[in-house]
Amino acid sequence: MRLGPAVQIISFALILLLSGASGAISADGARAQFLGSYVWKMHKPWFGGWSGIDLSADGQHMTVISDRSHILKGQISREGDKITAIRPGPVFPIQASTGKNLTGRAGDSEGLAVSPNGHIYISFEGVARVAEYTKPNSRAVALPRPDAFRKFGKNRALEALAVDDKGRLYAVPEMTDDKGEIPVFVFKDNAWSPGFSLAGGGGYLPVGVDFGPDGRIYLLERSWNIFGFRARLRRWTLVNGQPQKEELLVQTRTGTHDNLEGVSIWRDQQGRTRVTMISDDNFLFLQRTELVEYAITE
Repeated sequence: MRLGPAVQIISFALILLLSGASGAISADGARAQFLGSYVWKMHKPWFGGWSGIDLSADGQHMTVISDRSHILKGQISREGDKITAIRPGPVFPIQASTGKNLTGRAGDSEGLAVSPNGHIYISFEGVARVAEYTKPNSRAVALPRPDAFRKFGKNRALEALAVDDKGRLYAVPEMTDDKGEIPVFVFKDNAWSPGFSLAGGGGYLPVGVDFGPDGRIYLLERSWNIFGFRARLRRWTLVNGQPQKEELLVQTRTGTHDNLEGVSIWRDQQGRTRVTMISDDNFLFLQRTELVEYAITE
């Protein structure tokens, strides 16, 4: 979601408080260990607004998208558990099916998923839809757009996107329904259909989703107020296509991190489930692009 002008003004004030806030809590006990936060900086006009991230199975290579229609691949360097550097590759504007660069509402790219065959899928919020790309600089191949996608409210459309190990897509809007539940749409047999719902609540809305190497679905949620941002990470086991065994993994205090919007789950060399999240700085110089990492203790 792109924050409006009023929220951006408030952000100038709240960022001043970020350095003084700390702490990640979990209602299920010590389920997540904070490993570190890396502030990524590049002095380029297109840099910022990162809303989606996907890491390779070993966590060393990343694909990221911004909400102003740019896509970039890069390599992550670490010493121990800490990110020490990011070596970016070329950045490409995200294209429409016509080959034109996307801009404005049509280019509000929010969700990212990379399938097992390497194809890139991107969900858009301004004009709710999902498109497929064979490579970062290719033209879009638009997926069918159901009527349900046309009914989402402004800034409440397709914020998060994931793909499972069978190549099925899961799209999540930034909203809850009349029952307070989060709808999840599944793409199979060349059509979108309602898949299942996840429990909402707590003032959070979904901003990122991914499948882990364990086959479970992980949901990143965000809440914000004048004092800063909060993040929550939960996961479920899918049994016959339905979510079971909800687990709360991370719930941060206000201001612990910046505006986390993208999440990627992978497994490190020690066999730990790792969580890498990226923040959207809203192109405000007082906000920051953060890569935040946790290890899940099983």
